[in-house]
Amino acid sequence: MDEWSDPLYVLSQVEYMLAARRHELLPRFSATAAAVLPHRAAAMETGDCSRLPIKVDGDPAITGAVTSAELRRLAALGVPGEAAVVEETLGGERRKLVVLSSAPVIGKGAMIALVPTGDAPDDRALGIVAKLWDIVSVNAAQRATDPEPEILASNLAAATARARAITDLGQTHATALASLLSVLRSRRLGDAAARQAATDLAAASLVELRSIADRDQELSAEPASEAFDTLVAQLDPLVRHNDVTVDLAGPGDERSLPQDIAHTARTVTRGLVLAALERGSTRVRASWQLDGQALRITVRDDGPDVARAVPAAGLTERITPLGGRWEVDAVPGWGATITAVMPLEVQETPELRPLDRLNPRELEVLAGIARGKRNRQIAEELLLTEHTVKFHVRKILGKLEVTSRGEAAVLARELRLESVGA
Repeated sequence: MDEWSDPLYVLSQVEYMLAARRHELLPRFSATAAAVLPHRAAAMETGDCSRLPIKVDGDPAITGAVTSAELRRLAALGVPGEAAVVEETLGGERRKLVVLSSAPVIGKGAMIALVPTGDAPDDRALGIVAKLWDIVSVNAAQRATDPEPEILASNLAAATARARAITDLGQTHATALASLLSVLRSRRLGDAAARQAATDLAAASLVELRSIADRDQELSAEPASEAFDTLVAQLDPLVRHNDVTVDLAGPGDERSLPQDIAHTARTVTRGLVLAALERGSTRVRASWQLDGQALRITVRDDGPDVARAVPAAGLTERITPLGGRWEVDAVPGWGATITAVMPLEVQETPELRPLDRLNPRELEVLAGIARGKRNRQIAEELLLTEHTVKFHVRKILGKLEVTSRGEAAVLARELRLESVGA
């Protein structure tokens, strides 16, 4: 008997997908869909996840080359609720693809592209995967409107980091103005040379300002050495015409930095260098070093005012969402060394303890369950309706990943939940 003609089998597969956590959604859908529509790879783009809007699963030869531009073109070809078979580019090559789109009432919708392994899928297979994707995407959109605390914190951190990266436009503008003032104040240049230097600097800055906004919109990556070369070019006008000695030491590493990290690293380095100059330093050394899975940004100076050698709050706000931290070593008479340590990988928020997934009202209901109370008794204690208590019980069982009140009670006692109102 065809498994997909068995209602219980279909329901079990739907349950398997709906129980997936955010990062498991695509792999689980891909595994389920593969039973009816075999495929080599899957790529998804969603508007409801600010942290990782693009997700891939399957053959690395394909998924490793997928770009956001390709997925945007495919999204325009999809028809919500249907499976569209198209010939388009994915992973840098033109292929036969199955495009599934959704447009739920809640959320911004999502698109998934599958790379079939064989000939064109039959209509029945296309119909099944289209309906499965409708169910999964509607559920995902609803969960996105009420995310769990750890997901919300991670998404907010990533969104903040990207917004901060875009505001590098202002940082670049500030650096350009400081460099112009340095040229105009320099006693080493005559009037004609100063005008020419200022003109060249202004022209280069305009080009940079016009291009940086578009560049910051893409969440791509760039080699660490190229990212540092960009920083050197940004600081060069300020360093070249300044009486202070500024040494810049690059990472000498071709590993790629996520764009968020690269932008933030340049902003942090510029900010620390300018702060060192403001403290009266006569020699400043800025360096990047890729140390294992972290980028170390170190700025060392000989400024006498070590009491002010504290990273600015604005710079702390830049590195914190990306999991960064400071190391500060300031010695009177010797100067200061400030290091920003930034992880290279996306920082996943640690899994919360089971009880941390519950809100205060759910904890009160669970406390009643742990004391052996029935729904009616819990409702009377908490001044709720019995129907509301039933609703909370269902939510509690789902969040704790248990199937019965007894299991929930045992878990509450093992985790030493204080009996509210006992």
